[in-house]
Amino acid sequence: MNQSATLRKFVSQPLVAAALYAAVVSALAFVVASCVSDIMSQHADVAASAAMLEQLEGRRPLAHSREPGSGAPAGAPFLEGTTVTVAGAVLLQRVSAAVTKLGGNVLSSQVELQGSQSKAGFLSIIASCEIDQPGLQRLLYDIEAGMPYLFIDQLVLQSPPNFAASGEGRLRVLLTVSGQWQNPK
Repeated sequence: MNQSATLRKFVSQPLVAAALYAAVVSALAFVVASCVSDIMSQHADVAASAAMLEQLEGRRPLAHSREPGSGAPAGAPFLEGTTVTVAGAVLLQRVSAAVTKLGGNVLSSQVELQGSQSKAGFLSIIASCEIDQPGLQRLLYDIEAGMPYLFIDQLVLQSPPNFAASGEGRLRVLLTVSGQWQNPK
């Protein structure tokens, strides 16, 4: 008996043919399920990468760019204001808006018009605020990345008592931020 005759005799039995058919169908179903699982895994990886990219791009203030593709922020590099008092108020408003935008609270603030750098035209504010830990990093970036050029001179953090164990809670932050003002003569 040759090989094809043996195969025909083997397949011609209905029970054996049904078992062979079921084995082939289950093998194909396994391959399809494996492919779908791989595609879903790759989709989850792409979604996680997209979320991370979105988070990283969200830290860069896109509204400040002058033109598409330009990394330079728009606006004046110096604090604007007709008087030193108005410029101090602008600086205080800029920092307060950045804190509240990220879900923090400004507890107190003080404008320093007379300081060691005031002769060079720098104004400083001292702000005490509460903010969560992820918001703190975005706050520091937001203050220093935009226009006008602002500098964080001092940063003092105080964490709640259970912060080390849980990582939750709001940090108390004392910020000293300065910016340069030019007298419009």
